[in-house]
Amino acid sequence: MNGKLRNSPVTYALGMFAMMVPSQAFGAYYSYYYVEKLGLALGLATLARTIYLIWDAANQPLFGYLSDRTRTRWGRRKPWIYAAMPLFMAFFVMVFAVPEGWRGTSLFVWLLVALVLYEAAATVLWVNYGALFPELFRGDADRAKASAIQQGFQMVAILIGSALAPVLFAALGFGKMALVFAGVFAVFMFVCARSVREREEALAEPPPPFLESFRATLQNKPFWVFNVANYFAQTVNGLLGAMIPFYAKYALGIPESQVSVLMASVFFSVVPLVAVWYRIVRAFGAAAAWRAALAVYGLSVIPLWFASDLAGGIAAGIVAGFGLAGFLVTPAVLTGQIIDRDFEQTGRRREGIYTAVAGFITRSSGLIAAVAFWAAGLAFGYVSGDNPGPNPEGTFRFLISAVPLGLLAISFLISLLFRMELKTGSGSGQNGLTGERKWKNF
Repeated sequence: MNGKLRNSPVTYALGMFAMMVPSQAFGAYYSYYYVEKLGLALGLATLARTIYLIWDAANQPLFGYLSDRTRTRWGRRKPWIYAAMPLFMAFFVMVFAVPEGWRGTSLFVWLLVALVLYEAAATVLWVNYGALFPELFRGDADRAKASAIQQGFQMVAILIGSALAPVLFAALGFGKMALVFAGVFAVFMFVCARSVREREEALAEPPPPFLESFRATLQNKPFWVFNVANYFAQTVNGLLGAMIPFYAKYALGIPESQVSVLMASVFFSVVPLVAVWYRIVRAFGAAAAWRAALAVYGLSVIPLWFASDLAGGIAAGIVAGFGLAGFLVTPAVLTGQIIDRDFEQTGRRREGIYTAVAGFITRSSGLIAAVAFWAAGLAFGYVSGDNPGPNPEGTFRFLISAVPLGLLAISFLISLLFRMELKTGSGSGQNGLTGERKWKNF
């Protein structure tokens, strides 16, 4: 690998692009595929999702701990990434390749098994990829830049996974769509992994003891406040992506062929707005920018309630994109600061376990989304695509606007409890993004 590309923010960001293309297609369309297209009852879909999240709770910290303990001549994270790549591809395709004629209980069993297998492979990838970020990029200025580049690539991936998916499954079917996205993942993830060289000093450290690793996260108050706040905000990310196909059909009344345009309005607008939030981080600091992003994100979902056609949906989607961009850029910088603090106090780098526990907290937010979907279905009478009930429009306006607004209000209020001050010392960089740190808890 060319020396200029090794550990480059651009080649590292290719990993985000690679994983987000299939992940976004999964998050946005698997519920639509099983509930609306295949007729799986919403209650069974929610049960499968709940079991999948319980499994996620068990394996996230375990895979993070195992990653931190790994010592090979190729590094700690890369062997796990290479091993998980073919499994991730196979299980992603499995989600969207239901055998012809499967309905009812057999369809539920297929979904449950596919979710559990897919989630395990995805967890290995996300934990190890995320653990590389604070190791490869040191200092808040470098992290803010790397995060902005990473989120720019993520937005392009989300756009492809969201907007191109309807075109592909309309032309090829859901199974072949999954094959195309699995191929995209393989190419770009391989380039990313090849470009990474892990730091030798991290490999020289002794493996952290099991109980010590978990005790460090349990006792870290800023870590928990930060991630609990993100828990509610992350729910909104998943909810918006999953509800847009339903919202387009029932609230906006547009055909399935135009869903891509609506998806693009939300996610394409985020790409240039990432640069705006990067400047906000540099000017005001990561914590202030993070809180501002949560507040803006909450206000930005309100227009989605009032849109009534494609044009209105596009305008509302662009507004929502500004808040989403801020939430995507700011957390990575704060996560790096929290991990640095732990290293300063203990002399150990535990990117894997911190990334895994944070991933469990935020990814388990899907449980709120699943319960919200189920509860709204009960309240408004929506059961499935075969039985949408008397007011499907109200169901999905509520889910795409009112629920996100409430969740983001909770997230913002919790963020006010977060205390982590940076005190600029001698040799500090621009805007106090480097230099002596003063950490303040409660």
